[in-house]
Amino acid sequence: MKNYKITINGKTYDVGVEDGDVSAPIKSVQPVQAKAAPAPAPKAAPAVKAAPAPAAAGSGDVTAPMAGTVLSTLVSVGDTVQAGQAVLIFEAMKMETEITATIAGTVKKIHVAKGDLLENGTVVVTIG
Repeated sequence: MKNYKITINGKTYDVGVEDGDVSAPIKSVQPVQAKAAPAPAPKAAPAVKAAPAPAAAGSGDVTAPMAGTVLSTLVSVGDTVQAGQAVLIFEAMKMETEITATIAGTVKKIHVAKGDLLENGTVVVTIG
């Protein structure tokens, strides 16, 4: 039998290991008193910023669904548009995305121009 000293977490243990038979049980081991470390207190979830409220049903304000850059406007003031018709193309996350009219009507005002930076909720077109 060979005796070893093993240090674990600053505590030293005397261990005896028998030569030869690998399946033989360990004859001399001092039991380890394992202490469970207290679980850290869970951290509070970070506060989530509320997104701007979407335009109310029937509202003529068309808003940007996310941050991006205006690539082109597809309508002009005075144009008649249908609900769901594309009114603007913008780039977000390297993808071109259309913004569509929320209601049918006449374009009253275009609030942005090519190259403008949009934030989530920015009003881009007003339809009346």
